[in-house]
Amino acid sequence: MDEIAGGFRGRLRAVDGGGGFGGGEERLWHVTVTVAGPSVPTDEVRAGLERLGLDHPFLMSGRYASDRAEVRYWEEAPDVHDALAMALRLWGEHRNSAGLPNWSVVGLEVVDRETYRQRGGQTPLVSPGVRPF
Repeated sequence: MDEIAGGFRGRLRAVDGGGGFGGGEERLWHVTVTVAGPSVPTDEVRAGLERLGLDHPFLMSGRYASDRAEVRYWEEAPDVHDALAMALRLWGEHRNSAGLPNWSVVGLEVVDRETYRQRGGQTPLVSPGVRPF
């Protein structure tokens, strides 16, 4: 999908291997958000990602360079649509509080827990960390 509502242009991938949308129950989704923009000092990017980890307690990891960053975390939502919407807003909603660069989302992937595990992912609770690409 190249474009969705709200003007997002980039790579969007959503996988719901559990066979269901909705149902009212909260489910865990593994989210990867990739952002990019004009180059800024890497120390500022790293510090912003570390503060984002404090703002968003389920942040698992962050990778960064001077012109892009990627964050991975677990989100709780009833369906993939809600998880996608929350993931798409993550960077912008925490930009000021975490001191993040004014970058745009260029990639977004949301997969259910079963799909994540089938891909060889570890348990949902992993030590958070921020490191360069």
